[in-house]
Amino acid sequence: MRNLFVAIVVISAIGVGCAADPEPATTAPEAGAEAEAEAEATASMPEPLPGMIVAERGGFIPEGVEYDTTNGRLLTGSLAEGSIFQIHGDGRLTTVVTDAELVSSVGIEADEPRGRLLVANSDASVFQGDGAGQAKLGVYDLDSGERIAMVDLAATLTDAFADAVYFANDVAVGDDGTAYVTDTRMNVIYQVDADYNASVLYRFAPTEDLGLNGIVYHESGYLLVAGGTTLWKVPVADPTETTQVTLSEATAGHDGMLWTADGLLAIVSNSENRVIALTSSDEWATAELTGVGTYEGQATTGADVNGEIYVVHPHFADADPPSVERVAVQ
Repeated sequence: MRNLFVAIVVISAIGVGCAADPEPATTAPEAGAEAEAEAEATASMPEPLPGMIVAERGGFIPEGVEYDTTNGRLLTGSLAEGSIFQIHGDGRLTTVVTDAELVSSVGIEADEPRGRLLVANSDASVFQGDGAGQAKLGVYDLDSGERIAMVDLAATLTDAFADAVYFANDVAVGDDGTAYVTDTRMNVIYQVDADYNASVLYRFAPTEDLGLNGIVYHESGYLLVAGGTTLWKVPVADPTETTQVTLSEATAGHDGMLWTADGLLAIVSNSENRVIALTSSDEWATAELTGVGTYEGQATTGADVNGEIYVVHPHFADADPPSVERVAVQ
């Protein structure tokens, strides 16, 4: 409102000047247009989010959370309903993506440079022992929510054993638009190129029951991948050089991961009710714990919202409405 008031004053002042001296009138429309554009930009800015947002209803179980910087909105997935929702500061839910093939939306990633929303598409019923699950990547227009592609990742595992079970968990995107997806049940990292061709980037040994989970891309050309108490570095150009990151202290329940505004790696623990922040001075051969943020109740993943970390509380075990909470890491 303040900027709009300033804009009106500026336009009025220019109008007075025009009456006294006709020569400056040539600049008045330009100045007025600038003021109007400024007012419109201010009006369209997203409102700051409160520290705790409780959804208006329960049952949808949001395991993934992401902040869409293009549209200034906080997004969640849904294990139970598959859809992607915007959760507003007052808890209202607005459907962003509806797709009959989207069974359980798990990790979500806003690829703003390409106007895409990447969604790890699974079937949560596998955790009740039902079926073989699925591992797919849904790709949607970030603005409209229209489907761009649905990629069957599991189909790339042509040598999978007969009773194989799949669960696409989290997704990251590289500088060239390649998407990388973890499969918790198959211990696999898939890759999907810009033309939506899928392949296996790296497959951990079956004896390493890691439960692959969160994944992030580093601008130096490698992935960091979480699994249980472990963290792995996977060079995308030569994944055979994959190594385990040596951590300064044992941590558990590694789930969602994100880069913070100051370049730290934040990992949400789904078993310890905390976010840990890590840093590395040797290209992630090793990592040091530099900060911890705590909260009440189980959380799974986090998002950077204008430099602040928000974690999502899915409420797996009860019917209470899920929530998204700001966590300070110190």
